[in-house]
Amino acid sequence: MSEHFARPVAGHVPVLRLGDVLLVTLQGDLHDGMAAQLQQDLAETIVASRVTGVVIDISGVEIVDSFLGRVLAETAAQTELLAARTVVAGMRPAVAITLVELGLTFPELRTALNTEAALAMLAQPVVANRPGGEGRP
Repeated sequence: MSEHFARPVAGHVPVLRLGDVLLVTLQGDLHDGMAAQLQQDLAETIVASRVTGVVIDISGVEIVDSFLGRVLAETAAQTELLAARTVVAGMRPAVAITLVELGLTFPELRTALNTEAALAMLAQPVVANRPGGEGRP
């Protein structure tokens, strides 16, 4: 499994490649410009490296607002369009409570308690959607 470390650049969120998965770790506030740059960097890296999964670790995020919630949902949708599954990992209880209170539940967004669990989710084979529901024979 190859590893590639992306150096953090001012205004950029570092992205770490672990085999077929990109690991993005958010720390502190994510501003408009940084969010747009993250989405662009992820899209370009997914296409160039042909990874199949993205883990967005938000364990370093203490406060979430509707902007961050929207960015997470948009980023996950964007990566799905580029054939990479996305899992958001490390959500703190207070963050989950705040998202629900804001009315932002994102039923399509996959979550995991930590990065290890997110990587395990991405290691599982994809089950095609069927008329009777996902994963049913």
